[in-house]
Amino acid sequence: MPKKPLIDQLHHGDAWRLFRIMAEFVEGFEVLSEIEVPLVSVFGSARFSEGHPAYELGYRLGRALAQAGYGVVTGGGPGVMEAVNRGAYEAGGVSVGLNIELPQEQKPNPYQTHALHLRYFFVRKVLFVRYAQGFVFLPGGFGTLDELSEVLVLIQTEKVHPFPVFALDRAYWEGLLRWMAFLAEEGAIAPEDLSLLTPLDTPEEVVAALKGR
Repeated sequence: MPKKPLIDQLHHGDAWRLFRIMAEFVEGFEVLSEIEVPLVSVFGSARFSEGHPAYELGYRLGRALAQAGYGVVTGGGPGVMEAVNRGAYEAGGVSVGLNIELPQEQKPNPYQTHALHLRYFFVRKVLFVRYAQGFVFLPGGFGTLDELSEVLVLIQTEKVHPFPVFALDRAYWEGLLRWMAFLAEEGAIAPEDLSLLTPLDTPEEVVAALKGR
């Protein structure tokens, strides 16, 4: 029997890949939709380990959110993600990890009451946004900036409800906030777009802002 043309082989592989993608969405929707507390998605670096100020801030945030009746959703990895999950977990709250397969850095932390294991970044991004009632961005790098940009664009373009987005702490994000103000001055974004990101300094301020909505 003659071998199938390469294009047919690729199409066959893509077709089966769709089933994997659908399965990840279905599992994620089922798990997150059954959680009965409001969820807050929290982002931050995998590289800041215990003892780093960002880790301690993340732990305090996770604990404060759990004590206030919120569940946390993180990327499930080490560093700041672990800190947030750990704070919520040790406070007896809901602690969700959207774990992703990566060649380095990503290792699921043990502080998750609900753990999903994903292959596709775009599935993970949808799950971060779909059930969140707020977003908090702790100190991080390219991955955190990527998520921040995506969330701000979704709100700016009215593709999602205008949920609050917090940058914690203010000092870490000061340079980015100045650059965003420059973008507004240049006309690259509207002046009102600056209000989409709220800088705060403490977990308690985040909880108060969420409660005050």
